Amino acid sequence: MANIPQIALNDGSAIPQLGFGVYKIPEDETVAAVLTALEAGYRHIDTASFYENERGVGEAVRRSGLGRDEVYVTTKVWWTENGYDSTLRSFDASLERLGFESVDLFFIHWPAPAHNRYVESWRALERLQAEGRVRSIGVANFHIHHLQRLSTETGTIPAVNQVELHPWLPQEEVRTYDAAQGIVTEAWSPLARGRVLDDPVLAGLAAKHDVTPAQVVIRWQLQLGNVVIPKSSTPERIRQNLDVFDFELDADDFAAIASLESGERTGKDPDDLG
Repeated sequence: MANIPQIALNDGSAIPQLGFGVYKIPEDETVAAVLTALEAGYRHIDTASFYENERGVGEAVRRSGLGRDEVYVTTKVWWTENGYDSTLRSFDASLERLGFESVDLFFIHWPAPAHNRYVESWRALERLQAEGRVRSIGVANFHIHHLQRLSTETGTIPAVNQVELHPWLPQEEVRTYDAAQGIVTEAWSPLARGRVLDDPVLAGLAAKHDVTPAQVVIRWQLQLGNVVIPKSSTPERIRQNLDVFDFELDADDFAAIASLESGERTGKDPDDLG
């Protein structure tokens, strides 16, 4: 079983660097997928209210036989619920669906700046953390200027910023800013929803290391220092995505992957949503 590194967070806790994402896994398939991941050795599951599969995540954790404190679980408030009271209500609903007394990490899912309510949401997250119902609080899809506003208006620095990040969109500026502020960068869509895996550059690197293209990209993410949450509902791929700790990319490999940068997103720009 893989010995997954833990990354220290700015609030004194730690997060498993490699996790399992469940975006777009249907509710009726979530229990089986998460159980497969936990049996393979994952100890970090990333869900959200928007994914509509929190119940499956909670049920899988209970069925796994693992203690609640052995599985790191993240969930998120959807942007239409941004605001102080609505964020608190969203959190309560998520907790009920999960069947937990607390979660390890709670995110604002999107800033939705046109609605101008993400600072209010952040104050709600601060309260939840103070009450001990959330161990760590973070944000997802925040540009640097969104992070700067939070810092200016609240004085609190998120523990994690989860952003779309893959070889087409390496997010160097965001990663540099996050690191300077003590924020851990976490990558969603780490494989560009699988679309980047057909690239011949990655095929060549996979052949060089006798691994899959997906394993190359996940290893690249880990060596960058990112938390990464690949998603799959195929048992073999779930296990393969975890089997990335017995090889290392070199400077030439990094240079080859850097050549793939195009700025292409698979999701929306955070300034445009909402």
